[in-house]
Amino acid sequence: MTISEQLRARHLDAVSQGVGTRQIYAAHALNAELWDVDGKRYVDCAAGIAVTNTGHCHPKIMAAAQAQAGQFTHTCFHVTPFEGYIRLAERLNAIAPVSGPARTMLVTTGAEAVENAIKIARAATGRSAVIAFTGAFHGRTMMGMALTGKVVPYKAGFGPFPSEVYHAPFPNAFHGVSVEQALAGLNNLFAADVDPARVAAFIVEPVQGEGGFNPAPTDFLKALREIADKHGILLIADEIQTGMARTGKMFCMEHSGVKADLVTMAKGLAGGFPLAAVVGRAEVMNAVNSGGLGGTYAGNPVAVAAANAVLDVIAEDNLCSRAQMIGERMAGRIAEIAARQGMERIGQVRHCGAMIAIEFVTDRTSNAPDPAMTSAVVAAAEARGLLLLSCGTRQNVIRLLPALTMPDAIVEEALDLLEASLEDALAAA
Repeated sequence: MTISEQLRARHLDAVSQGVGTRQIYAAHALNAELWDVDGKRYVDCAAGIAVTNTGHCHPKIMAAAQAQAGQFTHTCFHVTPFEGYIRLAERLNAIAPVSGPARTMLVTTGAEAVENAIKIARAATGRSAVIAFTGAFHGRTMMGMALTGKVVPYKAGFGPFPSEVYHAPFPNAFHGVSVEQALAGLNNLFAADVDPARVAAFIVEPVQGEGGFNPAPTDFLKALREIADKHGILLIADEIQTGMARTGKMFCMEHSGVKADLVTMAKGLAGGFPLAAVVGRAEVMNAVNSGGLGGTYAGNPVAVAAANAVLDVIAEDNLCSRAQMIGERMAGRIAEIAARQGMERIGQVRHCGAMIAIEFVTDRTSNAPDPAMTSAVVAAAEARGLLLLSCGTRQNVIRLLPALTMPDAIVEEALDLLEASLEDALAAA
C-alpha cells in the first residue's frame, strides 16, 4: 500500500465527506511544482485556487513570515494593534480601484470579506437588499451562499438563505446572453422584485471564478456603475480570485477603468497565508460604528507580514507583465490545439491575464456543455502529473491558474502535458 493509499484510508475515517478533495497528498512544493507523499511530481496549474500567485514558498515571503513569527504570532488587533497591519492598509488604500481616499479592514477569508462588505454597504446606505449575478461565487457562509449563483455543490441542501438577496443575469455571449439582455434583466428585476431605492449594493466579479472564468464586459461594468450612481447603490467588486496581479493588472477592475465603492480581496494577497481584506471609499468604510467590524484572528500578524512581502514581490518581479505574458502564451497555444482536426469539443478558449479557461462542448453548433469530457481531461492530466481545476455552472470548464513566477520552461511543460491529456481524453471518449 502506498503512503497515499494509507492517508486516503485515514482520511475517509477522519474527515467529513462534505469536504471534497482530490487524492493527491502533498509533501512539499516550490514555485510552480508540487510533490506528493509518494514522490510524484506535479506541475501546478491550480496554485491553491489562485492563492500562490507568487509561487509556493517564495523565499522573500517565507523570510518575512518567519521574522514576524519570531516576534509575535497573535495579539488581536482590537487589543494591541501593530504597525504591519497599518502599513498594509496604507498600501492597499493606495492601489485599490476605488475613487478618492480609502480605508481598509483585514479579515481571514474571502467569504468573511464578502460578509463584511455587505455589512458595510448596508450600514452606509441604510438599505437592506443586495443584487448579485447568475454564475457568481462569493463564498460558503450563509450570506456567501445566498449571493452565489451556482447551486451544485455550493447551495444544495443548505437553505433557507438570508433574505433580500436577488440575482440578475450575467452577460455571457458564448451562451447567448448579451450585455443588453443582462441589463434588461436587471431592469426587469427592478420592475418586478425589488425597488432600486431599497438596494444597498451590487456585488460582481470582474471575471467570474467558479462560474467559468467569464469576463464581465467593460460596457457592462460601466453600465452598472451608472445605474449604481443613479439610484444611490454601492458597487462591490469581488476581486478575491482576480486580484493580486492575476489578470495582468493589480486588480481586474483596472482593465475597464471602472471604480468600485468597495473591493474584496483574499487568495493571492498573502502568498498562501490566510488573509483577506475589504477596501473601500473612506466615507463608506467609516459609516460603521466602532467595534462593528473585525474578529479575533482578523489580520493575523504572520499573514500580514507575508502580504506586505507579496506586494514587494509583485512590484519587484513585475508580475503584472508576467501574468500577461503567461496568459498570452498559454491561451495562444491552446487556441492552436483547438483549431486542429478532432479538437471540436473545445468550444472556446478565453483568458484575462493568467486566468485561462477552456470550455468543453458536445459540438460547436449547439455549444451544449460537456462535463464528462472536462472531468476526463482533468483526470488524464492528473495521471500525467499536471494539476488542473474545473469550474463553470455546468461543470464544463477547465481553468488554468499558473503561478505568475512559473519559469518559461515549466510553462511549456505544462502546455505539453495539457495537449497530451486532451489527446488521452479524446481517445478514450
